[in-house]
Amino acid sequence: MRARGAPPAWAVTTVVAALAMLGPFTIDTIFPGFVSLGEQFDADAASLQQVTSVYLLSFAAMSVLHGPLSDALGRKPVMLVGLLGYVVASVVCALAPTLGWLLVGRGVQGIFAGAATVVSRAVIRDLYSGARAQRLMSQVMLIFAIAPAMAPIIGGWLLQLGTWPVIFWFVGTYALVVAVAMVLVLPETLDPADRVPLRVGPILAGLWAVARSFTFLRLSVAMVATFGAYIFYVLAAPIIVVDLLGLGEQDFWMLFVPLVGGMAVGSWISGRVAGRVSGPVLVDRTMILVLVAASANVALAALAPRLPWVLVGPTLLGTAIGVAFPVLQLALLDLFPHRLGSAASMSAFAVLISNALLAGVLAPLVTGSLLTAALTSAALSAVGATLWRWHRRAVATPA
Repeated sequence: MRARGAPPAWAVTTVVAALAMLGPFTIDTIFPGFVSLGEQFDADAASLQQVTSVYLLSFAAMSVLHGPLSDALGRKPVMLVGLLGYVVASVVCALAPTLGWLLVGRGVQGIFAGAATVVSRAVIRDLYSGARAQRLMSQVMLIFAIAPAMAPIIGGWLLQLGTWPVIFWFVGTYALVVAVAMVLVLPETLDPADRVPLRVGPILAGLWAVARSFTFLRLSVAMVATFGAYIFYVLAAPIIVVDLLGLGEQDFWMLFVPLVGGMAVGSWISGRVAGRVSGPVLVDRTMILVLVAASANVALAALAPRLPWVLVGPTLLGTAIGVAFPVLQLALLDLFPHRLGSAASMSAFAVLISNALLAGVLAPLVTGSLLTAALTSAALSAVGATLWRWHRRAVATPA
């Protein structure tokens, strides 16, 4: 049921998805520019991976505060300041004379980008609940899933117009357009009566209440490990596409289109079955698909390490993640209904720290071949499925 005073669901879906797409655009649009970046700054593949990991680490660090700030100040002011700060950071990146300055700009981008992406999740839960919230979250994920496929393609097109800085001018302009749409379309969804005091004590207390919950920790690690099995291929795309598959800067679509297509299909399925199959049962079934997809991925990487076969497993993983991810995100938020901002921040923090480690630490170490990449993805799948099973048993038979 729609909350009183809420705009039409399609308008909420479009704007929230546009806010969520800022993250993938920031990460993936620059990938085709890595070759020219490396040449201009005399940087190797491991150094260029830091362009991604620095952004993700700063995003993660600041995301802890975006949600609690929105619990105190309201959702819209926090998102608007974040978007405008992101625009300024994008200008810094575009004008960076050295790799060091580019990393500074990426860090500032990460500090501000989370305000839009993290807080927008709380907006959904402010407006809707139950199956309606799952359907809306799935619709957002369906649109959001397109971003990783579009971003490197757009980046490649932009490189036809100029050198790598044009990519940062593009993402800055995108953020400015989204800020205008957010102001015009979204209402303030947090009633003043429900806000917490803007004091360090209550903010830290809310974060600590979430962080010390073992149930939240177990469920969030299950989510990030399972998601990591899929997003690993997105974050390691410059190495996989160029070094392992021997393709060029205009060929990232060959990896991203099937991966994101799988995610989009899964998100569509999640929305269709909302209210018909309970969320936990849906994730139970999806985890089986995750393990099957991971196993198939290893087998194909060992027996047929070439296109298109090496994309079958990651595509199936994307489908499974698309089904489960909206349910897992809502389950984490529902653990703390009166601290939605804090819960959204901590869940985003877990995902982002995981992604930063995958991009900056794990990817350079385990992408010596397509088989080692597939084995890494399978290990993450196994961890996620095991922790989910543990969570289900613990919830069914509480101590």
